[in-house]
Amino acid sequence: MGQTVLLIDDDEQLAGPLQEYFARYDLNLINETHPDRGLHRLRQSDADPISLVILDVMLPDMDGLEVCRLIRRDPKFNTLPVLMLTARGEVMDRVIGLELGADDYLSKPFEPRELVARIHNVLRRTQPAAIATESGNDQLLQFSRLRIDDERHIVQIDGKVIDLTTSEYGMLLLFAQSPEKAFSRDDILNALRGIDAELFTRSVDILISRLRQKLKPLSCIQTVWGSGYRFVAAEA
Repeated sequence: MGQTVLLIDDDEQLAGPLQEYFARYDLNLINETHPDRGLHRLRQSDADPISLVILDVMLPDMDGLEVCRLIRRDPKFNTLPVLMLTARGEVMDRVIGLELGADDYLSKPFEPRELVARIHNVLRRTQPAAIATESGNDQLLQFSRLRIDDERHIVQIDGKVIDLTTSEYGMLLLFAQSPEKAFSRDDILNALRGIDAELFTRSVDILISRLRQKLKPLSCIQTVWGSGYRFVAAEA
């Protein structure tokens, strides 16, 4: 069996059919219906590492947004991909989820094939070395204060490791591989993939804001008015 995915959703009827469907795509789905048990399962997963968490927003005792916040606060899992399930039309839940560090979201009800496609897209973004190889760029990007080790998926500023989510890392890598190039929001979303059309513009701005905060005191991501954003090597 391939990579393991943890589903935290209180719908007891959801996991069974998804487990069978996921197996066709070499994904091993495990599930918990309560957030506390889901977090415990995640923390005890050393023997069978979890590659991605599917997290429902509506959970008993603790909502999925708080679970996402706890995952991102844990140094062991703060870069673990998280895909959130939200009720259709709950745009604010999606915005908050992205702000907390979720890598993608999907509205309920959903088609299993779309969920699998989104999972594969997110997991591909956790393997940035393949991106670098395809683009012909070196796996090590070194600027004055910023270092991106694409082989080990490590970002450092002045030698200090910076924790980034997979989406934040993918965005930084996209910029750093093409310094001074202006990327529109559509360019960024096409490169990262997997974010619903309803939040295209908003999701990019959220990611940019989070990334800028984590890269402080550097100011290497600049706004190009009317065009989008660019990476300025001199500021890195």
